[in-house]
Amino acid sequence: MMLDDFMIRATLAGVGVACAAAPLGSFVVWRRMAYFGDATAHAAILGVALSLALNMSIFAGAVAVALVMALTVTLLTGRGYAMDTLLGVLAHSALAFGLVAVSFLSGIRIDLMAYLFGDILAVSRGDLAVIWGGAAMVVGLIGWRWSALLTSTLSEELAYADGIDPKREQLVLTLALAVTVAVAIKVVGVLLIAAMLIIPAAAARPLSRTPEEMALIAAVIGGGSAIVGLRAAYVLDTPAGPSIVCVAAVIFLMTSVLRGLRA
Repeated sequence: MMLDDFMIRATLAGVGVACAAAPLGSFVVWRRMAYFGDATAHAAILGVALSLALNMSIFAGAVAVALVMALTVTLLTGRGYAMDTLLGVLAHSALAFGLVAVSFLSGIRIDLMAYLFGDILAVSRGDLAVIWGGAAMVVGLIGWRWSALLTSTLSEELAYADGIDPKREQLVLTLALAVTVAVAIKVVGVLLIAAMLIIPAAAARPLSRTPEEMALIAAVIGGGSAIVGLRAAYVLDTPAGPSIVCVAAVIFLMTSVLRGLRA
């Protein structure tokens, strides 16, 4: 069967993550939540450690901890802490506690690099089902709340005037972010998840005229980066996850130059 080929599975996994990351990444860019996404991703390594210790699904553990992390940041924001300070403390603390927790797991072989930088070439059919299921959940959730999310992103006052609760929309983004982090661990790892959220969306910005165009172009750039990055990794014998991000970064550079020429 086609799915017996590890490169086909890896490509499908990369495209699946790109589909989830594109619309969410657009909101991350618009709302300037880059560090928020990074902090949530770092927390996922603690979820991985707890999942291994409790013999439960990596996806479930990563979603749970990423969601707790994101909700904690949301609740503590504006209570005497600067956002960047709070995110820095929580992100690096969660990552450190996760790495320490992993060191206490005895009798379990752990390839820590696979969780930090991804192991897309080892994606199984079960992983594919989780990735595409999670991507469908994220796309469906954001599609359902698209108009409300756009309004609350544009102006909280305008959202309240339209009967929209901005805090509820923030919660929707938080949930989508937690799911995206969990499905992307296998593909690019916790240290590069934020890059897959931000870079394709940022690269799509100069090429788009509407929010919908930006999300769609970001998905194309993310999927293309996954395909080209995997091929480059295969030919050049380089790490697959970082190679995908490198391709996305090159595309961002090209669209930035194009925007400069237009200006």
